[in-house]
Amino acid sequence: MSKITEQVEKLVSPIVKDLELELVDIEFLKEGKDWFLRIYVDTPEGNIDIEQCAQVSERLSEELDRVDPISQNYFLEVSSPGAERPLKKEEDFLKAIGQYVFIKTYEPINGMKEFEGYLLSYGPEIAEVEIRIKTRKLQVEIEKAKIAFARLAIDFSA
Repeated sequence: MSKITEQVEKLVSPIVKDLELELVDIEFLKEGKDWFLRIYVDTPEGNIDIEQCAQVSERLSEELDRVDPISQNYFLEVSSPGAERPLKKEEDFLKAIGQYVFIKTYEPINGMKEFEGYLLSYGPEIAEVEIRIKTRKLQVEIEKAKIAFARLAIDFSA
């Protein structure tokens, strides 16, 4: 995490907790000539609404003005992570067991770097995913250290 996202996390975490929400992710990135600070929040049930996002935005904006951790101009966006929310923390993966996921690895496993299927388990060292290759279902074990990116996915074959 960058220094800015770490500082913002310290500011937004108490706000999110107070509103009984969950902090999903923080991004600070440049798109074109503009900088964006994006905060993704959700309810534990996964049904956040625009009013809740607005509350986080208003309260965080006040804190950012008070502390001023970002020197350049930027746009603040607070939103839902959407249906394909990222899986970053241990609890994200544990909640996703039984759900359809997309996982990209740093290096190939059995000749593949991208896996889409149902997350069967998530333990201290291994994530196990059931993938489909044509008509066959295969179970793949992915070392946690090899996971570059993971998110929930939508199963269009169901």
